[in-house]
Amino acid sequence: MFVVSLASKALKRIFAVAACICVAVVVVVLFKCCVSPASGEEEAGAVSFTLQGSDGLLEFVSKFGWEVNPEPDEIREVVIPSEFDDVYTNYNSIQLQQGCDLLNYAGERVKKWTYTVTNYPGYEDNECIKINILVYNGEVIGGDVCSVELDGFMHGFSNEG
Repeated sequence: MFVVSLASKALKRIFAVAACICVAVVVVVLFKCCVSPASGEEEAGAVSFTLQGSDGLLEFVSKFGWEVNPEPDEIREVVIPSEFDDVYTNYNSIQLQQGCDLLNYAGERVKKWTYTVTNYPGYEDNECIKINILVYNGEVIGGDVCSVELDGFMHGFSNEG
């Protein structure tokens, strides 16, 4: 027979340490569930970057108020460079403003979907406004709205600011 004898102070310390560990685990689990962009919960006004089904890209762009031709202009595979030059650093600054970070995908192959925007203010009858969406494993990881004209522009998915 094996008998263990503990003083009440030692027992209290063991329970206190166990309680602290349990609280820490609960906090970490709740933090991961509530902060993760892939969790099903969205903040008021937030847009989920997780695509749902085959029409997910069209639903995604519509959440920003864009209307696009339903058929993509182009679908191609691109590789996010392992090291960013000035062009990718500047492009990533647009991504950071909209809650994305391409540095997390450096060296990865992603799909780039390009659609023509049909309701861009001042360009409604023009096919020069495009939306590019970068997708990795069913998640939108970045993209932009741009004009392909010679003196064009580029900004994030939102047209604010």
